[in-house]
Amino acid sequence: MNTSITIAGVEFKNPVMTASGTFGSGMEYGEFVDLNRLGAVVTKGVANVPWPGNPTPRVAEVYGGMLNAIGLQNPGIDVFIERDIPFLKQYDTKIIVNVCGKTVEDYVEVVERLADTDIDMMEINVSCPNVKEGAIAFGQKADALYGITSEIKKHAKQPIIMKLSPNVTDITEMARAAEAAGADALSLINTLTGMKIDIHRRSFAIANKTGGMSGPAIKPIAVRMVYQVANAVKVPIIGMGGIANAEDAIEFILAGATGISVGAMNFVNPYVTEEIVTGIEAYMERYGVKDIKELIGAVK
Repeated sequence: MNTSITIAGVEFKNPVMTASGTFGSGMEYGEFVDLNRLGAVVTKGVANVPWPGNPTPRVAEVYGGMLNAIGLQNPGIDVFIERDIPFLKQYDTKIIVNVCGKTVEDYVEVVERLADTDIDMMEINVSCPNVKEGAIAFGQKADALYGITSEIKKHAKQPIIMKLSPNVTDITEMARAAEAAGADALSLINTLTGMKIDIHRRSFAIANKTGGMSGPAIKPIAVRMVYQVANAVKVPIIGMGGIANAEDAIEFILAGATGISVGAMNFVNPYVTEEIVTGIEAYMERYGVKDIKELIGAVK
């Protein structure tokens, strides 16, 4: 039984990864999860300088998921290279670094700093507000997405995954723009914009007013978008959005995802990623699937 997949020339022992921002760089989860069992650890977003993040409260529970407006708090690329990469190198798992920024120059600086490090891929978070474009996210305008993707490709030594925002009219337009600009792979979906109001305090549950919605409630939307994108582009896709178990993961793979990332459920069940690896193997055994590649995009 073969569970290995290949994305942009990088081979993963299985398709199960962590979703950026929900797993740190794995240090917090080391006592729960054998990181050697995972296909990859996708790190929390890292910027060229430390970001303090948004004011609190920054997280709120909602039906079927959660809202967060952490604001990409991170210690910056210097600390990340010194502390996080050496930690992850102890394990037999691929390292995908999520990169964020407020201008194209910010992203390029991080990408260049990572060029000579021992990482496998980069995931570019284009849901960050583009400060030069009136804070519209890079991933919400096809021309802005094309521009940042092509600029990063000029500087990147490792393959790049563009992480698409679902907060757009047509996700396939964004996917095609990223592919045309040279993206090696796509990951989707990032969080959906949501809001919660505390009726007793008559105020917003999150200081930022809006937050990113994640968790099981968004899964049908994510599966639909992965299916649409898989049928619109040729590059591999990493699917995410509400994956809670192996059945959910397989649904994304059948829709066209080569890999999958688990996010919000890490907070509910810290063992979930490892359980999904085991569950996929059990599914393949049950249905006589010899190679996981038989399942990718099998539903048309």
